[in-house]
Amino acid sequence: MITTAGSRPRIGRRARGLGRIAGLAWVLPALIVLVVFVYLPLAQNFAFSVQKWDIYSGASEFVGLENYEKLFGDPVFWSALRNNVLYSLLSIVFQVGAALVLAALIEGLRSIRWRKALRAIYFVPSAISLTVAGLLFYFIYEPKLGMLNHLLGTLGLGGLAQPWLGQESTAMVAIIAMSQWQGFGYSTLLFAVAIQRIPAELYEAASLDGIGPIRRFFHVTVPLVREMSGLMIIVTISGAFQVFNEVMVMTSGGPNNSTQVLATWLYRSGFVHNDFGYAAAIATVIFVVTLLIALGQLWYTRRRRVEF
Repeated sequence: MITTAGSRPRIGRRARGLGRIAGLAWVLPALIVLVVFVYLPLAQNFAFSVQKWDIYSGASEFVGLENYEKLFGDPVFWSALRNNVLYSLLSIVFQVGAALVLAALIEGLRSIRWRKALRAIYFVPSAISLTVAGLLFYFIYEPKLGMLNHLLGTLGLGGLAQPWLGQESTAMVAIIAMSQWQGFGYSTLLFAVAIQRIPAELYEAASLDGIGPIRRFFHVTVPLVREMSGLMIIVTISGAFQVFNEVMVMTSGGPNNSTQVLATWLYRSGFVHNDFGYAAAIATVIFVVTLLIALGQLWYTRRRRVEF
């Protein structure tokens, strides 16, 4: 078979074209699933948010931005948003900052057995479902028979005993404390994996230079787990703005709506008040807030990426 030099580029272009088609064939099923289950519901949600929609009768009426005007004038919405912000800030402190410190302490132990044991011990609460954990802490916080007030009385701090879930000043913090206990071990395990990927030679070189453990943590560990830290911040904030189970199990948004978060107020607006257009507007706000935060964190992490 005789081939000419001029035919080779044509054959190469044809092969590349067939390769692109084959690649598209592999990607297309996942793309279809993504469009059907992610992007289409997002578009539908926005369409619902500009309607007054009764799900039981099926009647709908276009109202434009009326639901958003109602949203920004709703004091419960702003209270719920503040609770979500508080939730996200405390989650970052514990599930990113404190979890990273604990992971570094565990991975710094010489004994492999102790490292494995502590990883398992701290991960156990994460294996408990949020509903079960919420019920557990509901009984721990119980004013008369709960373990927490009894422990305070035993330690001579009975003056601090109070109805933790029954008053507006402490209810939200009590819920957040439960969620941090439940998710702390999972974050610690992820940071432990990230620390294990750091070359041991870097720590050995730092030790030879006379750098102590605290400075090694800040100058070696923290910079080299920056990508994991960025990912954990995104996941933590997204989870904080979608929190639902903990609040519904422990307080259902009470007392006096003081523990409402955006997801529970969305549920109450849609399924209790039958105002699904307003609920869709709340869902749109949740999506926009989490999207902007995620994009900002990705941009910041990409700028300061460290390769090793």
